[in-house]
Amino acid sequence: MYNKLVNKEATLAVIGLGYVGLPIALEFAKKIRVIGFDINAERVELMKNNIDPSKELTASDFEGADITFTANLEDLKAASFYVIAVPTPIDESNLPDLGPLLGASRSVAKVMSKGDYVVYESTVYPGCTEDDCVPVLEEVSGLKFIEDFKVGYSPERINPGDKVHTLSTIVKVASACDAESLEEVAQTYELVVDAGVHRAASIKVAEAAKIIENTQRDVNIALINELSIIFNRIGINTYDVLEAAGTKWNFLNFKPGLVGGHCIGVDPYYLTHKARKTGYHAKVINSGRYVNDSMGFYIGKQTVKKILSQGTNIMDARVLVMGATFKENVSDIRNSKVVDVIRELESFSCNVEVVDAHASSEELMHEYGFGLVVEPIGKYDAIILAVNHEEYVKLDESYFQSFLHTGKGVFVDVKGIMKDKITNIEYWSL
Repeated sequence: MYNKLVNKEATLAVIGLGYVGLPIALEFAKKIRVIGFDINAERVELMKNNIDPSKELTASDFEGADITFTANLEDLKAASFYVIAVPTPIDESNLPDLGPLLGASRSVAKVMSKGDYVVYESTVYPGCTEDDCVPVLEEVSGLKFIEDFKVGYSPERINPGDKVHTLSTIVKVASACDAESLEEVAQTYELVVDAGVHRAASIKVAEAAKIIENTQRDVNIALINELSIIFNRIGINTYDVLEAAGTKWNFLNFKPGLVGGHCIGVDPYYLTHKARKTGYHAKVINSGRYVNDSMGFYIGKQTVKKILSQGTNIMDARVLVMGATFKENVSDIRNSKVVDVIRELESFSCNVEVVDAHASSEELMHEYGFGLVVEPIGKYDAIILAVNHEEYVKLDESYFQSFLHTGKGVFVDVKGIMKDKITNIEYWSL
């Protein structure tokens, strides 16, 4: 398979062209022939015109790519190596939603042929690829696993907004259903990953490796978030404590903050779901999730307390929230925990206005029921710097003062980026 791909006797297809799939497709397309497939025809039309709907890539990233973008399932019949990179979200009960993954599996199964490869990149719980996806491939295609087609798993490690740790510079984990196919999958990824490919012992090992990467970060951030709540009650600044503790060589450098998005805020629920299936209740992971999921409401309440302490009627209060995306310098609003801050403020009847240098007002209105104001207007009782977009980090204290009532007002710096820059406004951070 690897030789056929390199010699362009076979074609690789990427199913799902979001923030994970599109960069992979374009990187492969610089070396081999690629079909980029997405069910969203509008997004496909943008990509045909060298536009990344996720706003992560520029037009130059599309140059020199041997790729055909399509929303037509029939076009996938020309492929022999399928990479599935669709979202794996959670539902309202924090349970895994395998709808997109199984839907993509059905689509590939309709067009795949004997001898084809199917590799999954979506983050899942250990066992999902073989227990949930493979049966769909077999049932719909009429082909037999291993005998007629091979399956692999190579978890994505793309970090949105990160221009340093990119696809080619991060070691890729690869796995497959047998030794022969593992080598084919690993060599294929080595075409685009300069940092090298780690060959995992099994598909389940690779699935587990991916899911604990984000679970580990989630638990560590939860500890720091809980410490920030304790330190706030004591009356000391969390970042001062972290700076002091960080002088020890083996202290782990985690910071408090809102934990949202489609990775750290989601993946641990896949692992706890699988744990329950085995009869084990994951205590530490669930506790970490509880802490991190409650931080938006905590920030909202603390802001309300600060406003009240200045003698302002909370029902008359105006609050400006700066940033609505799930992290800095991206346009992605999925599972943004800034929404929890806004909801908490609104529950106290505060008048909340939101600005964001990267997010789409239409998308926010569609997803969460609120839009953006073009720019701050008038005076506010509190400003919450919720997301550290580079446009906001460059601002100075005089800018924030100009939008706060003279002699009063609260500046809430969620991630402590302005700690040493704000001296004349009442300041609070996690």
